[in-house]
Amino acid sequence: MGHANISIFVPHLGCPRQCSFCEQNTITGRRQAPPPGQADVLAAAELAARSLDDADRAQAEIAFFGGSFTAIDRAYMLNLLAAAREAVERYGFRGIRCSTRPDAVDGEVLDILLAHRVTAVELGAQSMDNGVLAANRRGHTAEDTRRAAGLIQSAGLELGLQMMTGLYQSTPEKDLATARAFVELHPATARIYPTIVLPGTELAELWRAGAYQPQTLEEAIPLCARLLDILEGAGIRIIRVGLHASQEVEEKRLAGPYHPAFRQLAESERILQRLQRELSGPGAYQVEIHPKDISTALGQGRRNLARLEELGFWVRFVQAPGLRRGEFRIHRA
Repeated sequence: MGHANISIFVPHLGCPRQCSFCEQNTITGRRQAPPPGQADVLAAAELAARSLDDADRAQAEIAFFGGSFTAIDRAYMLNLLAAAREAVERYGFRGIRCSTRPDAVDGEVLDILLAHRVTAVELGAQSMDNGVLAANRRGHTAEDTRRAAGLIQSAGLELGLQMMTGLYQSTPEKDLATARAFVELHPATARIYPTIVLPGTELAELWRAGAYQPQTLEEAIPLCARLLDILEGAGIRIIRVGLHASQEVEEKRLAGPYHPAFRQLAESERILQRLQRELSGPGAYQVEIHPKDISTALGQGRRNLARLEELGFWVRFVQAPGLRRGEFRIHRA
């Protein structure tokens, strides 16, 4: 099974304001955070532990998502951390992961996290363009992200960075610049979330007024394919691309590039972009690829093959178990 999260959601808690795009109750599928006390966290941990073998438990993390964890009420944060630490020690989990705002990280809070077996902190950077951050009411700057990232790494914690594409007043060029700025911070992990317009947000009002035009799926997929190249090319592990598949998001989404298999679409586009760069000219080719990458390489409905044929490339994919995932070898047929 590999790496797993035991996710505990604290929607909107610790956030000093509601950002233009944010509606965590819909995104997380949760209406409220766990009540004070350890019962809910320990129950979730016990349920997960029963479904994991020893090797998977050793890689699993209890993860606090959906709000700004280090900015929530301190007594409540300590309560949750104490429960999570007990679960880590009881079931042999790897540790605890949390997400927070870049301006809610300092030496004191990092000492608390370390004392409670926290192993990773993810920063909701969203953009490294200060104009985009201000337009979306984030309340922090790119410099706050750089400062917090340095503190997290100096404390010996794993750094994760989260970005959004297609935000209000952003552009593909600004999104690519954000990814390149992430590379300079050397995070261990990253997440990429295309912006979705949800009811009850400022972004929904801007969209209705015609002041904001969200990305289409056809625009977001090629961009995210390029972002994957930049980030993974720098050795950063991409934990997620796109929101979790969710019936609630599907039903409530007003606009924006949502797809339940968004990452596969981006990975498929990424392979297509690489082939277009690396095929030496029109003609027939045999491309060796890892068996688990075949369906992604073909594209949904064999779309990649059709697009390549339009460009004069006739490609046949051949399984090559000896290759690593994401690798391929090209031969003229």
